[in-house]
Amino acid sequence: MSQLQRIAIAPSQFQQGQILLTKEQQHYLGRVLRLREGDRFIAMDGKGKWWLAQLAGEQAQVLEALLVETELPVSITLMVALPKGNGFDEVVRCCTELGVTCIAPVLSDRTLLDPSPQKLERWRRIAAEAAEQSERSFVPTILEPVAFNTGLSLVIGHLSFVNSQQYICEARGEFPHLKHCLQHKGQMTSDKGQETIVIATGPEGGWTTQEIENAIASGFQPVSLGRRILRAVTAPVVALSLITASCEV
Repeated sequence: MSQLQRIAIAPSQFQQGQILLTKEQQHYLGRVLRLREGDRFIAMDGKGKWWLAQLAGEQAQVLEALLVETELPVSITLMVALPKGNGFDEVVRCCTELGVTCIAPVLSDRTLLDPSPQKLERWRRIAAEAAEQSERSFVPTILEPVAFNTGLSLVIGHLSFVNSQQYICEARGEFPHLKHCLQHKGQMTSDKGQETIVIATGPEGGWTTQEIENAIASGFQPVSLGRRILRAVTAPVVALSLITASCEV
C-alpha cells in the first residue's frame, strides 16, 4: 500500500461504498498524479478512516477499508505562543508529522504576530497536507488564536485531571528536564481512557513571570527542554519529539 497515492477527503464524500470526488480532486488525481480509470489510490477522511479506492470517472469505488495504526498512544495538545513571521506554518507541519492531536495557538504578552482569519485556514490546510504526507489517521485540530490566559482556561476546562499531564516549557530557571518528568510515567495509557498531555511553549523572549505563575496556578508544571535557548519555532518540535520518544515503542 505504501506505493499508492493518498488524498484527503471530507467524511461526507463517502457515500454508499463510493467516494464522490470534487473537481479539484479529479484534476489532482488525473492531471497531477496521472491516474487513469481503474487505477487505485488511498482515501483518508482525517477522522481515522482510510479506504482503498479505485478511480471510476468522477467518483471512486471503495474496494476495502484499511486499518492504519500510525497514531500515538497518548493525546497531545500543544499550546504554542505564535512566533513572528510565517514560523507557525513550520510548527504546524512538523508537529503534525510528530503526532500532535490539537494545536492551540495563543497570544502571549510578548507575541508580535496579529494573525488574520486567512492564517487559520492556511494552518488547517497545512495540517491536512502534513497528515496526508506522514500517513496519519487523523488530522490535528487547529484552534483559533486566543489570549494565553483564555487558552489556559479553555484547555483545562476540557481535561480530566485523573489522566492528564500539563507542562509549560521555560528556558531560564532551575526546572527539571521534560524527559525526566515523562519517563517515570510508565505505561502511558490507562483503563480510565487515553492519556492526555498538554505542553506549552513560549514566544520569542520567553514567557513572562506572570504567565508562568498563571500556568502553575492552572496545574502546569514548569519544565526545561535543555541548557540551550531554543527558537520559538524549534521548542515545540523538541517537546513533541521528547514526548513521542517516551511513549512510542
